[in-house]
Amino acid sequence: MSFAVAIQMDPIENIDIDGDSTFAMALEAASRGHGLFHYLPQDLSLREGRVVARARPLQVRREAGNHFTFGAHETLDLAGVDVVLMRQDPPFDMAYITATHILEHVHPQTLVVNDPISVRNAPEKLLVTHFDGIMPPTLISSSHEEITAFRNKHKDIIVKPLYGNGGAGVFHIKPEDENLNSLLEMFAEMFREPIIVQRYLPEVRAGDKRIILVDGEPVGAINRVPAEGEARSNMHVGGRAEKIGLTPRERDICATIGTTLREQGLIFVGIDVIGDYLTEINVTSPTGIQEIDRFEDTNLSALIWDAIEARRDNVAG
Repeated sequence: MSFAVAIQMDPIENIDIDGDSTFAMALEAASRGHGLFHYLPQDLSLREGRVVARARPLQVRREAGNHFTFGAHETLDLAGVDVVLMRQDPPFDMAYITATHILEHVHPQTLVVNDPISVRNAPEKLLVTHFDGIMPPTLISSSHEEITAFRNKHKDIIVKPLYGNGGAGVFHIKPEDENLNSLLEMFAEMFREPIIVQRYLPEVRAGDKRIILVDGEPVGAINRVPAEGEARSNMHVGGRAEKIGLTPRERDICATIGTTLREQGLIFVGIDVIGDYLTEINVTSPTGIQEIDRFEDTNLSALIWDAIEARRDNVAG
């Protein structure tokens, strides 16, 4: 059965076709005969109870500089499509949250991936707090007194925005660092939300592992090694991807969270593991599948679409 698939994402003109997970998912969908539409988040509207998007038919191909073709704009009633891929990049701000509220009007009759209610209730750095024994010592607070006490206890810490992404705003505060108070003042000017503080994990020098889960099951991983002199392992800030498998501890972590992910309709998830600790559960727009495919000679997009099609068929049935 072919589906009508609407992809809510950032401008496709600007993507890296060799690294973008949404592009790989679009290619796989097209290979299965699904019809594709593209629209930007700002093209989504709730009009008198109907969810519509100013969208364009989309064709994709793995051809550098010529990787897509658009059809003419049309007003697409999302109640009339089978699947919506909510794939715009964070930040997870009020615009993102509003999009989940709007898409909730059509889900699950139109299957939104990932489930917009669960995405709204599962910010990356907060969902992990619901599982015992798998995250490093962590504080979420706006209180200077609490943060200072945490630092005094753990000495070596990481400070980062609660709703940040891509490694932006991540600071490694060493025991001798005198800049914590200035950093907290700057954060207070920039953000109204609490910040997240964690004990620094020196194991990050050996890599920050991204593990992909599809419908709650681990299907592949890459290790992201930070550049020399860099505390962040994100590849767009110089991290290096390495082939790697899963340890027994990491399989236990996946088993701990897998049922919850599946029950909450979080079909495509990327988790970050440093040493023995889970640091984030990425549910908004996970990445990494193309890198894993190259290392492992797999097709994770196919596994994702198998899960989407099975869930969509269950809804339709």
